[in-house]
Amino acid sequence: MRLATFDGHNDVLSRLLGSPGDPVRRFLQGDGTGHVDMPRAEAGGLAGGCFAVFACDPFRGAPDGFAVDYGEPADAVQARAEALAQVALLLRIERAAAGRLRIARCAADLDGPGVAAVLHLEGAEPIDEGLDALEVLHAAGLRSLGLAWSRPNAFATGVPFGFPGSPDQGDGLTAAGRALVRACGERGILVDLSHLNERGFWDVAGMHAAPLVASHSGAHAVCPSPRNLTDAQLRAIGASGGIAGIPFHVGFLRPDGRDDPDTPLAAIAAHAAHVAEVAGAETVALGSDFDGATMPRELADVAALPAAHAALAAQGFSSAELEGIAHGNWRRVLEATWTA
Repeated sequence: MRLATFDGHNDVLSRLLGSPGDPVRRFLQGDGTGHVDMPRAEAGGLAGGCFAVFACDPFRGAPDGFAVDYGEPADAVQARAEALAQVALLLRIERAAAGRLRIARCAADLDGPGVAAVLHLEGAEPIDEGLDALEVLHAAGLRSLGLAWSRPNAFATGVPFGFPGSPDQGDGLTAAGRALVRACGERGILVDLSHLNERGFWDVAGMHAAPLVASHSGAHAVCPSPRNLTDAQLRAIGASGGIAGIPFHVGFLRPDGRDDPDTPLAAIAAHAAHVAEVAGAETVALGSDFDGATMPRELADVAALPAAHAALAAQGFSSAELEGIAHGNWRRVLEATWTA
């Protein structure tokens, strides 16, 4: 099944900068590593996606994967430097891509040939409380911002990866966090609720007029990871006209939470079906987490996106629903957020 796809989350920028060689060349020509590069994106029908800027990765160099201190905030100076390097990389890719990739700065940029790359900040650590950095990043093309990764910062608290677990861990937004949400609303920057704890989620829901969006979070009722969304959260997202991007990371899909690549693609469809049942099919979208997590073997990289569509079709979604899940639901929400 060939559908144009908008993918709500990838970590290719941090992957490219964390590996040797010219990152622009490696992305545009394809380097055969990781999950995302330009040739494979074109082969898989990727029409657009949120390209995450993720600073101070605690897994980089860690001897044991998830053995990290989730209560340790990131260093703001280091975070800002790493974020700027990743933003600069995407700008260089855009210049060198000759139309194959463009940074989407308005709704019209989401359409047309090539890949529409939405510049996304995963965790607000690079933002100062005076919000000067937000102004600069917005001018560079930032159009989506996650308040927290899975650790606390000056604005909010993220949930750790412990399994099983509840998303209701930690305090809600700080005063600076509320100011950041208001500033994002004024500038038409999407506020991403993935990684945010439940109290922070409800704080945003109570003050934010734009559709609620969780770019890469599944259904907690299907997989009880604290990174996934409760039915109450899903209903609130649906009522707002928002979306939940179903992740492909096996640890957020499987009922047992195992990091097992031998996970069938039916697990993705099961989360999509649950979200559709609770909040409506128009609430379902995709948010792979390519280049940031373990994928099912059948979905080894972005070129295999049609396999995910086939699994959703086998679940019983109609052609119109599939088009919405693959692309239209993200397109609708981004336009509503950016033009409000």
